[in-house]
Amino acid sequence: MNPRARVLLLNAAIGPLDYRVDPDNPVEPGSIVLAPLGPRQLTGVVWEPDHMPSDMDVGDNRLRPLAAVYDLPPLKASLRRLIEWTAAYYMASPAAVLRMTLASASALDGSPVIVEYRATGHVPDRMTPQRTQALERIGTRQGLIRELAARADVTDAVVRGLVKAGALEAVTVQADDPYPVPDPAHGPPTLSDDQRAAATQLSEAVTAHMAQPFLLDGVTGSGKTEVYFEAVARAIAEGRQTLVLLPEIALTEPFLKRFEARFGCLPVAWHSDLRQSQRRRAWRAIASGEARVVVGARSALFLPYPNLGLIVVDEAHETSFKQEEGVMYHARDVAVMRGRFEDFPVILASATPAIETRQQVALGHYAELKLPGRYGAAQMPTIAALDLTADPPARGRWLAPVLVAAMEETLAKKEQVLLFLNRRGYAPLTLCRTCGHRFQCPNCTAWMVEHRLSARLACHHCGHTMPPPAACPECKAEDSLVACGPGVERIADEVAVLFPTARTAVVTSDTIWSPARAAEFVNRMEAGDIDIVVGTQLVTKGYHFPNLTLVGVIDADLGLQGGDLRAAERSFQQIAQVSGRAGRGTKPGRVFVQTHEPQAPVIQALVSGDADSFYAAETDSRRAAGAPPFGRFAGIVVSSELQSAALDTARLIGRTAPRVPGMEVYGPAPAPLSMLRGRHRHRLLVHAARTFDMQDAIRKWLGALEWPKTVRVNVDVDPYSFL
Repeated sequence: MNPRARVLLLNAAIGPLDYRVDPDNPVEPGSIVLAPLGPRQLTGVVWEPDHMPSDMDVGDNRLRPLAAVYDLPPLKASLRRLIEWTAAYYMASPAAVLRMTLASASALDGSPVIVEYRATGHVPDRMTPQRTQALERIGTRQGLIRELAARADVTDAVVRGLVKAGALEAVTVQADDPYPVPDPAHGPPTLSDDQRAAATQLSEAVTAHMAQPFLLDGVTGSGKTEVYFEAVARAIAEGRQTLVLLPEIALTEPFLKRFEARFGCLPVAWHSDLRQSQRRRAWRAIASGEARVVVGARSALFLPYPNLGLIVVDEAHETSFKQEEGVMYHARDVAVMRGRFEDFPVILASATPAIETRQQVALGHYAELKLPGRYGAAQMPTIAALDLTADPPARGRWLAPVLVAAMEETLAKKEQVLLFLNRRGYAPLTLCRTCGHRFQCPNCTAWMVEHRLSARLACHHCGHTMPPPAACPECKAEDSLVACGPGVERIADEVAVLFPTARTAVVTSDTIWSPARAAEFVNRMEAGDIDIVVGTQLVTKGYHFPNLTLVGVIDADLGLQGGDLRAAERSFQQIAQVSGRAGRGTKPGRVFVQTHEPQAPVIQALVSGDADSFYAAETDSRRAAGAPPFGRFAGIVVSSELQSAALDTARLIGRTAPRVPGMEVYGPAPAPLSMLRGRHRHRLLVHAARTFDMQDAIRKWLGALEWPKTVRVNVDVDPYSFL
């Protein structure tokens, strides 16, 4: 037995270290261990030295012994290779990637019995503002004291005081209760010929352990979920695990209902809204192989499945699969790599596939399965553009007369309406009509957005909030604040004036922040308790409401602003997806798209239904510019609380940029969002040929430089945000 072990610790600032192994407690690559570091003990994983070189050369006699070896299955070699690949490709620390695998500290050890707390309904005699806030925000939620305190935005002491006062009671939770096993034969669907052919091909790939990515390209309402459920059923029948990735936590609950109807029980859920006890139970079930089907957000991708046989990336075109902080990976692409490392198929399901995915199909790297029509009697909706320059809304209004008339007709038939505007809050800008003062976030170069439902001004970048002031802070004029432009809340106000008896729901991440709230919304829609939905991109995907027959897109031009290379594609995807919410049952659907540019290629493609021509033109423009997928981009973001330090470091990086064929460096320049969370920001953009080893060049370039500890330099490979 080797007397020493190379250990990758969960600390990105420290490289892998060697430790002495107790002969009575042997380890192997992948073993999860507890290792001493100074006075502390850190969790880590034993790694092969040839895969994880160490800068520290310590003799055997100077090695410190491992503190403990966890009684958990070792991480598979294929998962360790995925962690290495992700760290190398996205230029991240292997420890930061590993942290996503060991994502539940409580799951590693500790008692399977956990004590949580929930409200009793009793209100203490002595109530403080903090106690009132805590009880309001905790509501029916259950959790640890620190979880409830975080949810209520109060200190732990406030929550403990409520426990002593009898307002909260202790509840014992068995954290290791087994999960039910889905039954692949429980509720088999009736499939069309196209669906059956696609399902057969996917199921055969599961059985063959085929490392093949599939694009399941079907129009909205074509039954893609039912098709890939057949591949899931095959994996279950063969005793293997399946992961289904969803882009939004709010989509989890509707998916769970469909899953339960098909397989007779719920899958294992993994997302940020889980309590610690739920995360512990899910992680251990996943690591043991007991969890047969997991549905979750992108972070579920790195969990230690011992027997993974299929990954499904639903709504695979969604930009929310790209992580924008920490390890800036794209879950769609990492899922494909995990399938290659572990020999199983990966299904990318989408009605509007990304150009990058379409190009992989064109190259023959991905197999394409098409579902060209809606399932059953449902038909695609008709789409019409409303030219706001020719038929504008009334002054002070945002809904065009034609759309208002269509809403009247739809409501008269007892059918439902969806109005889409991808802008949260009441108005994107608040200013003083007396002096023109604009309310800007103190931490970011961004405007404060008015939210009238919660009576606050909020920054959508850093989360800073403040109550709307009674007077202008600049000129002291009272009652002088005016809202500029529409958000969903302002559209909802207009709807209330036009249709005072209609029941309206505002659906955004402010109102649908958890699967439970999403379930409540779905139940109300299905019960017919909502007539008009006013929502952001949260309502553009995943939902199936047969009585929703009219969709109005309030500002189709909004997404075309900002100069993003994917702006036109993203607008097309978003509007096509929200249009797909109309007419999903037997009733025909209509879509009205309000625009100032009816001749724009995006709008023309939507109205004509000629998506292929639009994508061909977008692909040609990308090819001509050498933009992804025909070239490579990387963003380098330099930030510091000290403006001079950020600027000096950005100039240093720009000045030392390598001059090599196949790679160009642009910048530095102040980032469009030049301050974020109190940090000054500058950007550089690296543009490289597809075949050029961009990561290696950047690694050597930045590795030779030094900058102050107050400065952060982050590299975003394949960036989706250019702010």
